[in-house]
Amino acid sequence: MPFSNSSELSPSFILASIPGLEAAQSWMAIPLCSAYVLAVTGNCAVLLVVRMEPSLHAPMYFFLCMLAAIDLALATATVPRILSFYWFGSREIGFGACLLQMFLIHTLSAIESTVLLAMAVDRYVAICHPLRHAAILTNAATAKIGLLAMARGVLFFLPLPLLLLPLPFCGSRVLSHSFCLHQDVMNLACANTTPSVVYGLTAILLVMGLDAVLICLSYILILKAVLRLTAWRERLKVFSTCIAHICVVLAFYVPLIGLSVVHRFGKDLAPLVHIIMGNIYILVPAVLNPIIYGVRTKQIQRRILSLIHVSDR
Repeated sequence: MPFSNSSELSPSFILASIPGLEAAQSWMAIPLCSAYVLAVTGNCAVLLVVRMEPSLHAPMYFFLCMLAAIDLALATATVPRILSFYWFGSREIGFGACLLQMFLIHTLSAIESTVLLAMAVDRYVAICHPLRHAAILTNAATAKIGLLAMARGVLFFLPLPLLLLPLPFCGSRVLSHSFCLHQDVMNLACANTTPSVVYGLTAILLVMGLDAVLICLSYILILKAVLRLTAWRERLKVFSTCIAHICVVLAFYVPLIGLSVVHRFGKDLAPLVHIIMGNIYILVPAVLNPIIYGVRTKQIQRRILSLIHVSDR
């Protein structure tokens, strides 16, 4: 579907639909909307509980609040637009809106990756250097890490939309997802995209790739410290403090890797696979993170139950 001359100056894109299931999209939006409501409710509950519970005013839970805020922002930047498409048939998204959404998705993902690395370092210091934990990870240091994570995400991923801005789009304008991703938009350009390809891959490797390596290194050092303990019960007790973080890391990186694999090697896959993987990448961490920490943290459980009990009265 070629662009007209006027649209070449300010092109728009068409969000992906599932061939043959267009009539059922309004029904398919119901589980998506339910997952979004669950994500918003769960992450808002985490923010509220940590704010109200003095015993949770510690670096690990401040990082958890950062994750909750990131997940809320990421889901809100994408899901309402997808629902407007599924329910009201609004498939077209403007060039500027697409670039903004793309920037938010990649930047927020980079910030989340940095926060997950900071949480891994927190677990390493708490287990391997417990006497120095309070002195190293103070509230001021935690706030600085949060600001550094934001600056890192913006600086690394702001060039992505800027590199796409001057490119002409004169061929197909149909995306392979219901939202805008860098590689998806880049593939629609009818010009040399080598700088964009090289920079995008470099940014992902230097942020998400490096963070994943450092998280693995942190857990290797943690395992060495745990194995030095003599009693199995003590080993399990110490390592159990890391279970929630490990689950959250997997909930973030597994969908990220899956989506990357689909983009790189899944050009012949059915459109449904691309759409499902994209929605999993956006919603799975946002839905699972508050559930994981709610199950693993007794203080969060007690505070949520007390809030439910008060509301029932």
